[in-house]
Amino acid sequence: ALPICLREAELAGTGKQIGTTKRGIGPAYSSKAIRNGIRVGDLQFMDTFADKLRKLAMDGRKRFGEDFHYDVEAEIKTYADLAEQLKPYITDTVEYLNVAHETGKRILIEGANATMLDLDFGTYPFVTSSNPSIGGIASGLGLAPNKYEALVGVVKAYTTRVGAGPYPTEVFGPAADNLREIGREYGTTTGRPRRVGWMDIPALRYVCRINGLTHINLTKLDVLSDQPNIKIGTQYRSKAGAAINSMPANLEVLEEVQVDYETVPGWMCDISHVRTWEDLPQQAKDYVQRIEDLTGIYCRWIGVGPGRDAIVIKPQKGRC
Repeated sequence: ALPICLREAELAGTGKQIGTTKRGIGPAYSSKAIRNGIRVGDLQFMDTFADKLRKLAMDGRKRFGEDFHYDVEAEIKTYADLAEQLKPYITDTVEYLNVAHETGKRILIEGANATMLDLDFGTYPFVTSSNPSIGGIASGLGLAPNKYEALVGVVKAYTTRVGAGPYPTEVFGPAADNLREIGREYGTTTGRPRRVGWMDIPALRYVCRINGLTHINLTKLDVLSDQPNIKIGTQYRSKAGAAINSMPANLEVLEEVQVDYETVPGWMCDISHVRTWEDLPQQAKDYVQRIEDLTGIYCRWIGVGPGRDAIVIKPQKGRC
C-alpha cells in the first residue's frame, strides 16, 4: 500500500469515521505539525529534497513494516523532472503578496471548504486539517488582518455537508433527494452525495462572528424555487428545552440539540432568469431579508443560477 493510504487508515482509527476524502490531506498536515514535512521551496534544492524524502520513507518503513511499499528513488527522479517545470513559479509569496498590496493591486482571496470544517473552530474532529476560516489568510499567506477591506461569506440558501459529523438542520428522505438533485450536491473531490438541510442561523451567526463578515453572498437561491414552504433554523435548544446561544464546542451537546424553525412561504416559480432585486418574487426577497435580519449582515449578492451572470444585487442593507 502507498504511505498515504496507510496513514489515512491509521488516522481513521475505529468507531466513527471523520469523512476523510482519502487524498492525503490529513497526513500532509500531520507531517507539517511534527516538522518533518517537505515544502515547495525544497524543490529548488534537490539534494536536500531527496534527503528529506528518504527520511520520510524510512519513517514509513519503521511504522508500517512489510505493508509499506514505496520506491523512494523512483519518486525522487519523478520530482526532479517536476522541479524543472515548477521552478519558474516558486517565489517568496509573502513578499509577492505584500508588495502587490502596497502598490495598489487588487487581491482576491478565496477560502476552500467552510468555517464549520475549520480545524480549530469547526465541528472537531469532523473537520479538515487546516484553517479555511479568516485565520487561514494570515497564517497561510502572511497578509496581515489590517489589510482586509471586505470579508464576504459565501453562503448557500440552504445547508450542505460532506462526510460525518453533527448536522442539526439536516433533511432526510425524498425532500433531501430533491434538494440534492436540483442543487447537484455531490462532493467536488470525491463525488460523494452531500448531506443537505435547511438554513442554520445559529451556525451562520457563529461563522459571521468568527470571520467578521462584512457581506454575505447568498448562493443557490434558485434551488429552493419548487419548495412550497421553506424552513429556517433559528434557535438551538438543549434536550431540556433551554436556549443555547452559542455554538456548542462539545459534540455530544451538538448532536442532541433541538432546533426551533420558522417556516416561510416559497415562491414556486423559476427565478434563474432574474437579474434585478426588483424582479425577484416578493417571497424570495422576504427570505433573503429574513436571513439578513437574523444575522445582521448585509446580503448584498444573491445567486440565482449556475451562470456567471446569474447574480442579483440587493441595493442596500435592510428592507428595500
